[in-house]
Amino acid sequence: HLQKKRRAATARRQHLKSAMLQLAVSEIEKEAAAKEVEKQNYLAEHCPPLSLPGSMQELQDLCKKLHAKIESVDEERYDTEVKLQKTTKELEDLSQKLFDLRGKFKRPPLRRVRMSADAMLRALLGSKHKVCMDLRANLKQVKKEDTEKEKDLRDVGDWRKNIEEKSGMEGRKKMFEAGE
Repeated sequence: HLQKKRRAATARRQHLKSAMLQLAVSEIEKEAAAKEVEKQNYLAEHCPPLSLPGSMQELQDLCKKLHAKIESVDEERYDTEVKLQKTTKELEDLSQKLFDLRGKFKRPPLRRVRMSADAMLRALLGSKHKVCMDLRANLKQVKKEDTEKEKDLRDVGDWRKNIEEKSGMEGRKKMFEAGE
């Protein structure tokens, strides 16, 4: 029973697919016929039937008219090509901006450069600006006051000596004796 349903669904799908294809083919044929009719109408409007005159002077006049039309059409073609190139370039620029705004461009690997603050400011502002970045010049002068902590630290002395004194068995003996 389940296989019959599957077969029916598959057959229906195939039938719908073929019907859609037939409809698409007929639509394409209609479009092609409409384009052909439009082309014939345009040619009939813009290209009158050619009537060849009998005398040499009339033929020369006809040739001059045809050359003038060819030149005007060629100028129009050139103008439209230039417009197309301009709009294509504009479109490429806008798409590049859009691509950049999305942030999907690959960032180049940056090299680490050692540079002083003066050199960095010179690079950013140009060689005209002579800016001196002496960071210590802007610091406040602070007078040292002897506090109790500093005196205690001076009395303790070098911490390495204290560790050497307390290391080993002698140091432990001194700590044990001091603890009593």
